[in-house]
Amino acid sequence: MIANPCIEIQTSEEPRPAVPPWFGEVTIIVQYLVTKRLLDAFAQKVRLIRGRFGRYEPIDFLALLLGYAISGERTLEAFFGRLAPFGSAFMALFGRRYCPHRASLSRFLAAVDRPCLEAFRTLFQQSFTDGWTGDSIGGIFDRQGHRFIVFDVDATRQAARQRALPTAPELPSPRRRLDGVCAPGYMGRKRGEIVRTRTTALQMHTRQWVGTYSGKGNGNYRGELASALQAVMTYLEQFTLPPELALIRLDGQYGDAAVIAQIMRTGAHLVTRGKGYQLLERPQILQVLVHPPTASVTRKNTGEVVEVFEGGWLALGEGLPSARIIVTRYLAPSPDCTVKVGKRVGEWIYELFITTLAVESFLVQDVVELYHGRGAFETIFAEEDLEGDPDR
Repeated sequence: MIANPCIEIQTSEEPRPAVPPWFGEVTIIVQYLVTKRLLDAFAQKVRLIRGRFGRYEPIDFLALLLGYAISGERTLEAFFGRLAPFGSAFMALFGRRYCPHRASLSRFLAAVDRPCLEAFRTLFQQSFTDGWTGDSIGGIFDRQGHRFIVFDVDATRQAARQRALPTAPELPSPRRRLDGVCAPGYMGRKRGEIVRTRTTALQMHTRQWVGTYSGKGNGNYRGELASALQAVMTYLEQFTLPPELALIRLDGQYGDAAVIAQIMRTGAHLVTRGKGYQLLERPQILQVLVHPPTASVTRKNTGEVVEVFEGGWLALGEGLPSARIIVTRYLAPSPDCTVKVGKRVGEWIYELFITTLAVESFLVQDVVELYHGRGAFETIFAEEDLEGDPDR
């Protein structure tokens, strides 16, 4: 002990770990789950048939996963390291006695089956309306005053990094831990990479995660899209809103005719980047490109002028519905530069956008800005377009 008229410092050899800064947030959220009776629902309805479960139940591992998500720790190892001195108090928040080891959590996650996952997903979707109303979840309004709720469905693909393993006749065959969650896929660089895909559905106005789905290798993007669309419809049903209010924004992976027809069958609207540039060879599109552009927009970060053409409604294929085609083009860079998005035709780079939004509600520049995000472009109008229309 060191005495000082102003400061008194005491030291001891007994360790006294500091409470993690996220522990209070976990306490508040768990009490909210208890009040909403969701914690009891997790304990009773999320079941997993598995041998050698021991003293643990699925709720024990769900508690750890919820705590890990709230904590913001970079890895499970770091989370368990901070949690170790307070494991009993942490599990007591959930009404449990024992804190599973991180190896037990790993074995549980490896054994989770589809019914267990879907049961948890169904309970999670029941909390969409908590704290929100149909008016407070936001939306955008078109030029006729109609409201739309924008959902962003985004698919990503990530390659796993693996170190080279020694191979010799006297060594056993190599085993990798990532084989259970990854599979060979294509990332545009070289063959043989192992890849994992993830599809997320986000409500753009409230930033609510509506759903997340993943798979091995190149994944089943059509199946993951169907699950995301089902989650979006469930979200709207929770607020008693019709499917026509949903506006699904998708990347170019979903820009083929079959996927667009799949979305249109749900009754929702969509805007996506086109995947099949053979549409540029249609007589209707060729005739449009001969005339001056409908509008011009300027990229704010580069100052590049992009010409936008209204292609009109076009049947995507035999037996498939029609969609509205919008074409943009800008001057192509030098031949040495690689163009990652779009198709180079002569001195131009063309891009396709496909939507089901009406021309009267969204002009061509509205659709392009909606896809890229507000503030990405600066719209340039001709003076005659502004005459007699003060709203524009």
